Amino acid sequence: MSEKMTNRKLAALETRKKLLNTAKAIIREKGLVGTSVEEITRACGVANGTFYTYFKRKEDVVFAISHDMFREIYEEAQSYDGPFMDRLAFYMVTFSGHIERDGLKLCQEWVRNTVDPDLVGSLYDKEKLRMDNDSVKGMIQTGVERGELKEDTPVGALADTLTDVLYGEMLCWDMSGGAYSFEERTKTFCTMFLPAMMKPYLSGNAK
Repeated sequence: MSEKMTNRKLAALETRKKLLNTAKAIIREKGLVGTSVEEITRACGVANGTFYTYFKRKEDVVFAISHDMFREIYEEAQSYDGPFMDRLAFYMVTFSGHIERDGLKLCQEWVRNTVDPDLVGSLYDKEKLRMDNDSVKGMIQTGVERGELKEDTPVGALADTLTDVLYGEMLCWDMSGGAYSFEERTKTFCTMFLPAMMKPYLSGNAK
């Protein structure tokens, strides 16, 4: 019985993953408005009802697509082999690069569905900003715990500011219609401005 349940759970995870990957490919090309649930399920070879087993509405797919990936980006940045400043820059640049590679349409759909309160239908929608802010905060807090940053470093204020930078860059990239590289813009920030911002808080143990 236990083995059957395990197999069932694995099959369910695979189905959900397939739906997400298929939806991602279609939305990248057509945008969410131009994509129907029927189109997603048809491309997956499953019934429409299967979609609603995993998602309440079409918009939920946009948020689900990014959730696991951004958690992976955070974990990868925390384990990145380098000093604090390299880890923090790695997180910010990888964050931006992932969004850019997912495509402008997907990012625009995410922004639209997040800022419009009538479209924010799930807890995840409402908590995405907090999750990203907590990730930046976690990066900075780890620097304090490792002795790379001073104990009195204003972790929360710095995390708020850097999250504002990432979200502001993302919005401007959206509004420009992808006229430049979001990832390269973040690299420029990390090279030219991030060191000066963090310098007052680096300890003698920072490399």
